[in-house]
Amino acid sequence: MNMDIQNVSGIDTLPADESIIKWAQQALEDQHKNAEITLRVVNIDEGKTLNNAWRKKDYATNVLSFPVGETIAQAPDLLGDIVICAPIVEEEAKKQKKTIEAHWAHLIIHGILHLQGYDHESDEEAAIMESKEIQILNRIGYANPYEADSE
Repeated sequence: MNMDIQNVSGIDTLPADESIIKWAQQALEDQHKNAEITLRVVNIDEGKTLNNAWRKKDYATNVLSFPVGETIAQAPDLLGDIVICAPIVEEEAKKQKKTIEAHWAHLIIHGILHLQGYDHESDEEAAIMESKEIQILNRIGYANPYEADSE
């Protein structure tokens, strides 16, 4: 896997690139092990602008995924882009009583799964995606992120 990590959030306390890459690799299915991915870490303003432009939601959200969708001959391993809003991640981690590291791991994995076609638009799709997230997170030593949400 090749990941271009761009931090334009103004926050210097992000997880180490090595951790981010490790989490992403854990979520990649075999056919995507050589994936090329861009991770852009943004501030509230850019997060809100992107969420509004692409989802018509006038607020910053934690993670946005932009899958390429179809294989491109010139870049057959290009999987897509993930945008994470660092201030939202920090705020949610505190609210949900999670470590920032665990929340980052979850959102990286969540974004990577979206790039591979997983979604949560329906209850059935959500159950499949959440089960996959929980399995990956447990394998690398993190708790079920959805249990903390119900506190």
